[in-house]
Parts: sequence; structure tokens; C-alpha cells
Amino acid sequence: MQIILNGQIIEVPQPCNLADLLAQQQLTGRRLAIEVNQELVPRSQFADYQLAANDRVEIIQAVGGG
Repeated sequence: MQIILNGQIIEVPQPCNLADLLAQQQLTGRRLAIEVNQELVPRSQFADYQLAANDRVEIIQAVGGG
């Protein structure tokens, strides 16, 4: 199925949850926030949140600096 990830259309397997998406994008274990269709999804729900076709997903990574 297709979703929109950070403004780009990508193919993901179906079913696909947010934890699966992070693994596919090699982002597992990083500090980040995920928004699906303009709704923030708590980290505790990543494994349970099932994506649907045409969902708009934004992944924001925390960057440290000084």
C-alpha cells in the first residue's frame, strides 16, 4: 500500500504499523516523534498503530546541539 512519508509517496507492506515503518526506514531506537494525519502518536502506541493507505506520516527526529 502507499503512504506519504515526510512528503514522499512510498510503498509499505500491508498490514504495517508504525514500529514496522521505523524498522523499514532504519530508525528503530532513535529519539523521534511521529504524526499521522496531523495527529501526534505516542511512542507507547507505535507497535499498535496500524497504517492505512494514503496516510500522511511525518517523522521528526530530535537533534542535539549546543
